[in-house]
Amino acid sequence: MENSGSQSTFFGHPRGLATLFFTEMWERFSYYGMRAILILFMTTEAAQQGLGMDNVEAGAIYGLYTAAVYLLTLPGGWIADNVIGQRKAIWYGGILIMIGHALLAIPGNKGIFIAGLAFVATGTGFLKPNISSIVGDLYPEGGARRDAGFSVFYMGINLGSFLGQTLVSLFATWNWHYGFGLAAIGMLFGLIQYRLTADKHLGSIGIQAKAKEDRIEKNKAKTSPVFAIATLIGSIALLLIAQFAGWVDLTSAEGVALSMAYIIPGITFIYLLYIIVAGDITVPEKKQVFVIFVLFLGAACFWAGFEQAGSTLNLFANDYTDRILLGYEIPPGWLQNFNPFFIIILAPIFGALWIKLAAKNLNPSTPLKFGFGLVLMGLGFLVMVFAAKAAAVASGGASMTFLILTYFLHSSGELTLSPVGLSATTKLAPKAYSGQMMGIWFVATSVGNLIAGLYAGGFDSEDVTQLPDLFMSVVWLGVGAGLTFIVISGLLRKWMGNVH
Repeated sequence: MENSGSQSTFFGHPRGLATLFFTEMWERFSYYGMRAILILFMTTEAAQQGLGMDNVEAGAIYGLYTAAVYLLTLPGGWIADNVIGQRKAIWYGGILIMIGHALLAIPGNKGIFIAGLAFVATGTGFLKPNISSIVGDLYPEGGARRDAGFSVFYMGINLGSFLGQTLVSLFATWNWHYGFGLAAIGMLFGLIQYRLTADKHLGSIGIQAKAKEDRIEKNKAKTSPVFAIATLIGSIALLLIAQFAGWVDLTSAEGVALSMAYIIPGITFIYLLYIIVAGDITVPEKKQVFVIFVLFLGAACFWAGFEQAGSTLNLFANDYTDRILLGYEIPPGWLQNFNPFFIIILAPIFGALWIKLAAKNLNPSTPLKFGFGLVLMGLGFLVMVFAAKAAAVASGGASMTFLILTYFLHSSGELTLSPVGLSATTKLAPKAYSGQMMGIWFVATSVGNLIAGLYAGGFDSEDVTQLPDLFMSVVWLGVGAGLTFIVISGLLRKWMGNVH
């Protein structure tokens, strides 16, 4: 067992969880705060200090950016595993994120805007998988207590989300760039907190690159990045061939986003297949890596619906929702706050529930929880089908109650799937691939965000009658994938071995 530093506790958990909780809280403050205004800033006319894009272009850029945020967790995990360790990756990632938000705060052209997004995406690629990996390292015993620890960690994510979406959206009503600047300040607070407490509470956890530790323990040769480089070059070549053949249009943001929605899952499958075949892991570990891929597919389906909070649902809140409260029209980004609000309220309940069920040997398996989470996501969009129909006949727009109920169902589904998936990935991952497997988990979010952005491109701000069919397609996606997981949960549970 690694030295975890201080032996004091944080809500009954290792004190190191507090360091990671508040670092993640401020990082999510910056990310979700900026996300709450991103697509609205892009679609606002230039005369009103926006970028003046249409929904198709803005949705595609939104999808590509949010996809890149999570896609880059794969190389971020690899670099941490093989070169610098998790702790340094978190620190450097936070610095890059802060620089990115600072660039977004500079009034300028689209080039400065894209550069800012690139810095944020790169920094998140370093920070996100590695901070989650260290949370898992705090619980070497695994089990329901680790799941409960991730539920507490998840409260930090959503507390940051709640504060960010509230304050950044408010600052943006005065000036878009004030909102982006506040996001940079939030990440600065996170960096200061991390620097002051990490050594004291985390001890030696995350300092040494895990692949180095594994090579020392097993006397193995150093792994080579040749396969990863070859896969990247092959992917670029495939995209160029597809462009010249006329299969895709890489000259538009929408064409790039649509291409990546196919390319990313394909690369992920090939990468995991390589690890299974040539990764020098045992047969039980190979089965567990395959389970990670199945969980990846389920998570991608879930996030394809859930992440429309910042795209399609945000546009619906802006264009078709009655947001008058006590005589004041609230910013559309504020409605997204119901998700973190529900998470903060429900996370301790779910965490306690898993422990209580485990004590009675009734804790549902991870695949079964995935099934429940996907069904809840689908039901949330069923509510939006009725919301769109109500908006078509209501002069002032649909009631905010529809979006609130949708966020309640999505939040319940998120707690059933996301922290459990995070925990399962840390437990299923072979040690030498710990950060990379966590990167795979976040790549699922990348694919989901791409699809969510493409859905936003189909959102018509002039015709509400097309929305019920758009939302109903997400219902079928969520419910269909959820029922599939419920059916195959027994087989997946068997392949997970002794991982609970």
